[in-house]
Amino acid sequence: MSQPTEHRNENFIKFDQVTKRYADGTVAVDNLTFDVAEGELVTLVGPSGCGKTTTMKMVNRLIEPTEGRILLDGEDIATVDPVVLRRRIGYVIQQVGLFPHKTILENTATVPRLLGWQKAKGRSRAAELLELVGLDPSVHGDRYPDQLSGGQRQRVGVARALAADPPVLLMDEPFGAVDPVVREHLQNEFLRLQAEVRKTVLFVTHDIEEAVRLGDRIAVYGSGRIEQFDPPAKVLGAPATPYVADFVGADRGLKRLSVTPIELDDLEQPPLVRLDDTLARAAEKMAADEARWAVVLDDRGALHGWVSADSVNTAGDGTVRDRARRMDAWLPLGAPLKQAFSTMLQYDAGWVAVEEGERFLGVLTPAKLHEALRRSIDAEERAIPRSAVELETVTDI
Repeated sequence: MSQPTEHRNENFIKFDQVTKRYADGTVAVDNLTFDVAEGELVTLVGPSGCGKTTTMKMVNRLIEPTEGRILLDGEDIATVDPVVLRRRIGYVIQQVGLFPHKTILENTATVPRLLGWQKAKGRSRAAELLELVGLDPSVHGDRYPDQLSGGQRQRVGVARALAADPPVLLMDEPFGAVDPVVREHLQNEFLRLQAEVRKTVLFVTHDIEEAVRLGDRIAVYGSGRIEQFDPPAKVLGAPATPYVADFVGADRGLKRLSVTPIELDDLEQPPLVRLDDTLARAAEKMAADEARWAVVLDDRGALHGWVSADSVNTAGDGTVRDRARRMDAWLPLGAPLKQAFSTMLQYDAGWVAVEEGERFLGVLTPAKLHEALRRSIDAEERAIPRSAVELETVTDI
């Protein structure tokens, strides 16, 4: 398994006043200047023809800039042989481009073979990467591309790009050719993978939701220029220009749910009862809090389920264990608000339990979810912590 890259140069990719002008006078990229930190995943998003793919292809010199410089780890790429440069950069495209006559293992080992690795070492590395992207090499290694699904082929494309352990990964609409369900799964797997390998990634997409979900920062392109280059929460909460506001959409508040984590201050504290508490004791606790339900903890204090006031008030003798119900709607602290909202809808739940490890922390209700979103937007605009935001409510007016 690859280890995270050590940070040697904070600005690992640097565009310095880069312009691409074609012979007919068309300017694809105009005086572009930005940096990408080592280990950072930057998404380039915008409509077709805005220059985002041109930007990415200039990094591996598939397209040469007309003016300006591009530095990779401090080195001007114009001074590097293009073939040598490309073998140091992983490249993943929408249609994958696997060799149809080679097995999956052979496809994955392509770049190590070109670099002169011994065959056994290359195959071992390929098997390791296939396993890392969720494909069992003993099952899929000897198959051919046409024997895999579209999603599986995309995984192989990612594995092949990582096979020689390149410091930089370029991804051009890599998940655009699969259906939405597979696409979401591939996005989840890629985020998991990036957390392990920490490559410096330029990821081109036309989908703002994908850009928001994956990017550490987002470059929103207009026509050959970057209109805004910020973290997802800032792009959604404080669009820099009317163009950006229009591009991210009027529902940017909903999109922001994807990048707003559940925090401790967002939680409410319901009555807590134990499995071995008597029903009478549980009824007392709920009555004291004027609550219609309570969270049930097990002997270790971990979340077990929940119990309603009606079920304990009418049950007579016995313990909470006899009346406790399973808890399906729960999430870890730090999960995005969008996941909390989806969980509420999936289980038709009025609240979601939140844990850290096996420790129950509290519950997130719809009202608190809404407050958390409002605090997030306000905090971004005012550059203060979410916990410092004081919201005006209907009762304050």
